[in-house]
Amino acid sequence: MARADTGDLDSGRREIRLVKEKDGRWSAIDEGEEVASQGETRSEALANLDEAVALHRGEIGEPVTDADLRDLGIDPDTVPAEPQEPDAPWFSE
Repeated sequence: MARADTGDLDSGRREIRLVKEKDGRWSAIDEGEEVASQGETRSEALANLDEAVALHRGEIGEPVTDADLRDLGIDPDTVPAEPQEPDAPWFSE
C-alpha cells in the first residue's frame, strides 16, 4: 500500500491512499472526500480518482434526473435524497 499524505482539505491538500488489490488492479482512496476509484495501473487509478472527486464535488458532470434513473432501470422512489454511508471496506479500515 502506498500513501501520499498531502495535508488537509482546508489547505487545498489531499491525503490519497493507493492499494494494490489481489487481482493486480489498484484502488485510489481520497480519505478526506471519502471517495474511491480504481484502475489497472496506479496512474489510471489516480486519474479516475481525480474525476470521481470532481464529480462528487459537483465540479463536473450533470445532476442525475429521475429520467436518467429510469433509463438505468432504477426506481427513483427507492433512491435516498441524502448520500448514504458507502458499503465499501476501504472506508472502514
